[in-house]
Order: sequence, then C-alpha cells, then structure tokens
Amino acid sequence: MKRPWKLVTVSHSYVVTLNRRLANEMTRVGAGRWDVTAVAPRAFHGDLGPLVLQRDATESVNLEAVRVFFSRSLHGFVYGPELRARLSDGVDLVHAWEEPYVFSGLEVALLTPRHVPLVFCTFQNLAKRYPPPFAQAERFVVRRAAGWIAWGQTVHDTLLARPGYALRPSRFIPVGVDVEHFQPSPEAGRAFREGLGWKHEGPPVVGCLGRFVPEKGLRLLMGALDALRTPWRALFVGGGPMEGELRAWAERHGDSVRIVTGVKHAEVPRALNAMDVLCAPSQTTPAWKEQFGRMLAEAFACGVPVFASDSGEIPHTVGDAGRILPEADGNAWTAALAELLESPALRQELAARGRERATSRFAWPVVARAHLDFFEQVLQRGT
Repeated sequence: MKRPWKLVTVSHSYVVTLNRRLANEMTRVGAGRWDVTAVAPRAFHGDLGPLVLQRDATESVNLEAVRVFFSRSLHGFVYGPELRARLSDGVDLVHAWEEPYVFSGLEVALLTPRHVPLVFCTFQNLAKRYPPPFAQAERFVVRRAAGWIAWGQTVHDTLLARPGYALRPSRFIPVGVDVEHFQPSPEAGRAFREGLGWKHEGPPVVGCLGRFVPEKGLRLLMGALDALRTPWRALFVGGGPMEGELRAWAERHGDSVRIVTGVKHAEVPRALNAMDVLCAPSQTTPAWKEQFGRMLAEAFACGVPVFASDSGEIPHTVGDAGRILPEADGNAWTAALAELLESPALRQELAARGRERATSRFAWPVVARAHLDFFEQVLQRGT
C-alpha cells in the first residue's frame, strides 16, 4: 500500500488556533492520502499585542512550533533556523501561506529542498511594483514554485499578468468559513439586540461589520440611511479611526443606531444574526480594493442577506446570492435598501441563497478539498 503524501504547510497565521482550520480540515478530508504537518510560530507580535501559540487537544493536524524573529514586521519577519529540518524530513510538498514578496515567503522557498514541490498562496489583487529587495524576492519565489493559489478571482486575474506567474499551475480557491459556528440563529440575534437595549421588535436592522475606516464605505452607508423614508435601525460592529464620526452621526438618530466595538470573533455570529441585512459598501482607492470580504461569507453562513459594492473581489464572493451595488452611487443604495426593508419575502429569499452559497462554496471541508486536489495535480505534473 502506498504511503500517504507528506504535506508541510507553513504560516505565521497558524499562531492563532482559529487560523489553523485549513490545516485541520486538510488533515481530516485527506485522511489516508495525506499526512499533514502545520508549522507555526511559537510566538508572534500581533496587531493588538503578543500572540503565543496555544495547542488545542481537539486538533487533528500535527502541529510543530518554531521560533520567529522581527515579527513586528509582516514584510520583514523570518522563521528560525529549525524551519529547515521541518521542510526536509521526507516531505512530498510544501505549502507556504506567506506572500511571495515578503522575507518569510522567500525563506520558505530557499529552505525547501530542490526536489520538493513548493506551492504558495497570495491575497495580492493590486498590480503593485515592489521596491528592492521585495521585487527580487517575488521573482525568485515564483521561479522556484511548482504552483500557486490565489485567494480570490481578482487575485488570480491580476497576478497572471505579472512575470512568471502564468508559467506555473495555479488555482483560485476562496477563503473558508465555519458553517457550523456561523449559522442562522434568530434566538441569538434577538438576545444580542436585547443586550443593546432593543428589547422590543422594531424596524429591520441594517448592519455593517468591519473596520471603521473610509475605504469601508461608512460615509456612503450613513448617507443612504439618512435618505431613507422607510423605517430602519442600524447596527455597526467593529472599530477604528472613524468611530468618533460614526458616533456623532448616530446621536442624530437616537435609539435607531447602535455602535458596538471590541466584539471577539467568537461573538460575531450573534452580531450577524441581529441584522436583517449586512451592508459592505467598500470603496476602491489607488492603494486598496476589497480582497475577499470575510464578513460576506460569514453573513451568508448566518442566513443574513448581503448588499455589497462592486469593489475588488466582492462580486466574485457574492455571486448571485446577494445584491451588488455601485460603490459610489448612494441613491442606488438607498433605493435597494428601501426595497429590502419593505419586503420580508425578499429578505427570506436572499437569506436562503446566501446560506446555500456558504455551505457549497465556502465551507472549510470544501476549501480544504480544493487545496488537496490542486496539490495532487502539482505532484502528478512533476512525475
């Protein structure tokens, strides 16, 4: 009987237990065909402070911890020298969940034995020109790779035009969502609203989830709500530099608006279930456009209708399960919201379509299987 292929997947994101879902699902769906090891930092400097690797006894993946250095910089951090041994001990394929232009991505490419295929994945959906030495790092990693995965259709389309990318096998695979943790729960939504002081049923709740920054389209949404004649309530969940402006606007609407900050990821399903529609009016800038929109897949999984702009990857994430609106047309947003708020049947239809899209396209077992199928394609191409 043929032994399972040995896969090593490396990512600084694996320092967080939740981010190891891909590695764990690849272990489960690939049982008997794949032996999966995840390499994670022992500790990493996160956005909100130091992160220390926590092991979960329920995880199925083999987890290996290594040191990292200079982790305050996502572009400049590197793994410790013990990474070399993790990548060379009978390994059949290395998967690098690191961008190809950063030092850690270059390091994985350099330390992977020459006879072992390397597959990297990337979120980059802008046609950027990197300064030295990042441009040289990207070129080396692309030449060294046996294939690459794009975390979005716009990522794939953008990178095919860059030197070397079209010469390697590639695949677009969406980001996954836990469709068991994120699922419809009217009771949880009702409890969340009551906790905010909305103790009685009222108008439908228009929701927004994410960073409070201009590129997330908060000003457009506030303007669209101001123009509505249909009764509404609004729930903003997140945090960021626009919080003061958002609260000043909310004061003009009294009990109709709630702003909630500091919500942990485990509590996000309750917040989503408190909404009757999730709005994501993201705004493209010269330096940014929406890469995937994790909140969209999470809302779908919770059975929450989605209205989103046509920025970046959003139309591919939403597909025909939600409503895509022009990112700069406030009148279109007002009209669409009025239609939805006045139609329980439309809300129910979009909720069902969203949940089906989440389970068939974004569920972690589906995403993990797509990865393993591509890895097998790469291995078979090399034989």
